[in-house]
Amino acid sequence: MNDLTLDPLKRLTSDIVKGAATLSNAEARFLVDAYYMMQEDRKRSYNQERSLVESNEPHAVITWFAEQSELLEKQVSRALDAYSAAHPVGEWMREIDGIGPIIAAGLLAHIDITKAPTVGHIWRFAGLDPTTKWGKGEKRPHNAALKTLCWKIGESFVKVKGKETDFYGKIYAARRELEGARNDACAFAEQAKAIVVARPTHAQAKTYKEGKLPDGHLHMRAKRYAVKLFLSHLWEKWRKVEGLPVPLPYPMAHQGHAHKIEAK
Repeated sequence: MNDLTLDPLKRLTSDIVKGAATLSNAEARFLVDAYYMMQEDRKRSYNQERSLVESNEPHAVITWFAEQSELLEKQVSRALDAYSAAHPVGEWMREIDGIGPIIAAGLLAHIDITKAPTVGHIWRFAGLDPTTKWGKGEKRPHNAALKTLCWKIGESFVKVKGKETDFYGKIYAARRELEGARNDACAFAEQAKAIVVARPTHAQAKTYKEGKLPDGHLHMRAKRYAVKLFLSHLWEKWRKVEGLPVPLPYPMAHQGHAHKIEAK
């Protein structure tokens, strides 16, 4: 861009990338959050550039900004790639369809496996325990950034469900079908009733009043099921790598359940 004198961003040197393997968890958390913000900045910038081009308006600076955002995003990605690849559990996660270097880095940075004697501790910390409640003025019991990351994981599993090598996307699809059948049989009538009582003006109030959950609700339930199963496999793998106790899941240890879905 000849009409601009702005300096380009500096690229990460190979030494810096190698050093990224030893990032602290706090540094990795910051970079994961920064990566997703840069990704959104890049998308917004290119959308703005497209709009200006279509209206035949000047757009040189916007183009420059979009390119710099994309470059910085890629550089941060390189650092997080090195960080997640340096951990044996990170390597395991990266082999899973739908879990890339950035998501793996986020999970490694946000979860302290030594403070999770059961997978339920991770579910609650990630905001995936629907029984968890907190009142006004009370500290939120879950990690908002980790909850967002788990939402991204769920969306990613949905996107890869058609791949032959996929595992968790197919878990989502099977669960979505099961949830649909249960919904048709009005198995969620009590839940639907409670929702419509609490939110009578909800956009899907008619569906709830019929004793059923709308498709979007079923989609979220199936995604949550797949993500929680993935986290249970991650918890077991990570605890074993660290030489920590791995007790049986509560339903198997205390309720006589024998079925367990093993990791691929």
